[in-house]
Amino acid sequence: MIRHTARPGRLLMLGLTLLLGGLQNAAAQSPRFSGYMFGDYYYVAASHNPDLEERNGFWFRRIYFTFDQRVAERWSVRLWTEMSQPGDFTSSSKMTPEVKDAYVQWTNGRHTLLLGISPTPTWDRLEKAWGYRSVEKTALDLYKFGSSRDFGLAARGTLDADGRVQYHVMVANGASNGTETDKGKKVLASLAFSPVNAFTVEGYADYEDRPGRTNRATVQGAAWYSRKEGRLGVQVAHQIQQKADGGEDTFDVVSVFGVVRLQDRLHALARLDHQFQPNPRAESIAYVPFAPDAEASFIVAGLDYALTDQVHVMPNVEVVTYSNAAGATPDSDVLARFTFYYTF
Repeated sequence: MIRHTARPGRLLMLGLTLLLGGLQNAAAQSPRFSGYMFGDYYYVAASHNPDLEERNGFWFRRIYFTFDQRVAERWSVRLWTEMSQPGDFTSSSKMTPEVKDAYVQWTNGRHTLLLGISPTPTWDRLEKAWGYRSVEKTALDLYKFGSSRDFGLAARGTLDADGRVQYHVMVANGASNGTETDKGKKVLASLAFSPVNAFTVEGYADYEDRPGRTNRATVQGAAWYSRKEGRLGVQVAHQIQQKADGGEDTFDVVSVFGVVRLQDRLHALARLDHQFQPNPRAESIAYVPFAPDAEASFIVAGLDYALTDQVHVMPNVEVVTYSNAAGATPDSDVLARFTFYYTF
C-alpha cells in the first residue's frame, strides 16, 4: 500500500522564499537562440496490427526552439518550445506546438534553484548518457512511467567540490507541462555518484499523490560507463500504481544500452529493454507500435554517421517481440527507419 507521507506544500513555500529572496541586480546579456530537429523515413515491415504493415512515410518526430538569456547576476531564464505529432500511423493532423521549458533559475556556487516548467530528475542524466534521444526515448520515457517535464520548484547541483556527487530534487504538480487539476503534488529526487570520471551510478525515487486513492511511486537504479571509445549503461525500474479498490498494480522494466565508436564520425548503437508485465499504456506510445496485452522485449540497433558536426544520419531498426503465458502471443513488430538529425 502506498501511503501519503510527503508535505510538499511546505517545501515549495520554503524554496520560493529562497529563490525570490536571492535576486540581485546586474546587466542583462544578449539572448541566445538555438534549436534542433529530428525525424525519419519509416517502413513498418511487420506489426501485431495487420493494418499497419507496409505503411511508410516521412515525418518529423520533434522540432525544438530554445531561447536562453542571463537577465541578472546569478539569474537566467529559458523558454523551450516543442513541436510534435501523434505518431500513431493513422492521424493526418499537423504538428502542434507546446511549451517544453519555461523557467527562471538562480545559481549560487554549486547549487541552482529553478521555478516553472523544467526537467524532472526521472531520466534527465540517463538520457544524456544514452545520447540518442533522436533515435529513441529512454525506457521510462518510452513506456510512460513518468514525464520529462513538470511545473514546480526544483533544486539541483553538486554536494562536493569535485562534482562527483550530484543531486536533483523537485516538488511539482505531477501534471507534466499541463494544467494542474487536483490538490495532490508529486515529489521527485535523484542522487548520482561518480567514483571515477568515466563511471556514474544513480538512484531515483518519486511519489505522486493522485485523486481517488490512485497514488503512484517509482524507484529506479542506473549505472553507465562512458569514454571517447564508447559507452555502456543499464537501468532497472519498478513502479507501483495504487487502485481505487485498494489493490495495486506493479510494473517492472530493465534496459541495457551500448554505443561504440567505429570511426571519427561513425558510431554503432544498440539497446535492449524488457517489460515484465503487459503495459496498459502501450497503444498510446507514439511512433512505435506496441501491443498492450503481453510482456514485451524491445530492441533498437543502428549506425550514426555525422555528415557535419550539426547534421547526422542514423539508419536503424526497432523490433518488439512478445511473450504471453495467459493467452495468444501477438506477432512481432519490425520498424525500419532512416533517421535524420540536425542542430542550429
